[in-house]
Amino acid sequence: MKNTVLTSLVLASFLMLSACKDSKPEREIVGKTKKEVISFAPKLSGRILKINVEEGQTVKVGDTLAILDVPEVSAKIAQAKGATSAARAQVQMAKNGATADQLRQLRAKQNGLQEQFRYAQKSFSRAKNMYRDSLLSPQNYDEYFAKYQGAKAQLDAVNAELNDVQRGTRYEKIEMAQGQQNQAMGALQEANVAYSEKYIIATNDMEIETIALNKGELATAGYPLFTGYIPETSYFRFTIPESKIEKYQKGMSVKMVVNYNKKEFSGKIITIKQLAKYADITTAFPDYEPEEAIYEIKVIPENQLVAKDILVNSNVTLK
Repeated sequence: MKNTVLTSLVLASFLMLSACKDSKPEREIVGKTKKEVISFAPKLSGRILKINVEEGQTVKVGDTLAILDVPEVSAKIAQAKGATSAARAQVQMAKNGATADQLRQLRAKQNGLQEQFRYAQKSFSRAKNMYRDSLLSPQNYDEYFAKYQGAKAQLDAVNAELNDVQRGTRYEKIEMAQGQQNQAMGALQEANVAYSEKYIIATNDMEIETIALNKGELATAGYPLFTGYIPETSYFRFTIPESKIEKYQKGMSVKMVVNYNKKEFSGKIITIKQLAKYADITTAFPDYEPEEAIYEIKVIPENQLVAKDILVNSNVTLK
């Protein structure tokens, strides 16, 4: 008798558990509100002189977010300006050629060397006659000949120099000077561009969420100084188990409710993708079997103006 009663109780408990399991209410699909994130970082390292914005502020394209102190760039600009001025003077000097004073100096030098050459030529002529008559030793004859050759070489050199100056500066020298000027101007332009990078300019509209550093701190190149959201880019992420994904298709319109204010609005499914990791799941109370695949659907609101004020990461229920 006892065994019969016990068996009946176990069977009744099993039936009750099965009934409860079969009547388990289906959980709502709850997702998260998201916005496209954007960051602004300096291209140069420098100390922050001024921050012009605050967290929570909306900025427009072209707004100056912060100003950096980059003394190294100012030094490079000064160096580049000096090199540019020197190169410009070199180009002008190459184009102008020799001055009147330089020409007078060369002509005076030419006249002096001509006199020296005439004297050496006469001396060498007399030395040849004396050597022919055996009145001069070979050693002395060689000395007169060397002086004659030296005077002739000096005169030829100054004649060539004067001729070169009178014909003007060679084209190659002008081109070389022009190239040096262009190189110096390029360095100056590069320094000026670097100087402009001391201003951190917004390249996109943004709702500032985080300012990473304060005035006086050192901002390194590439470090995100301002982080925030692009306005009117709200979207919603929901994770759906394999057993329920057939209800949703790409391009399908769905209804959603914001949990904290009960505001209802509609959106469109734009992507459906499988999730590889549990950490990516956004549903607050996932309800799926361990062997099921998990998918994420991305929904964008049909009217961004309606959804722009919804708080990021707030819960949204998919109806």
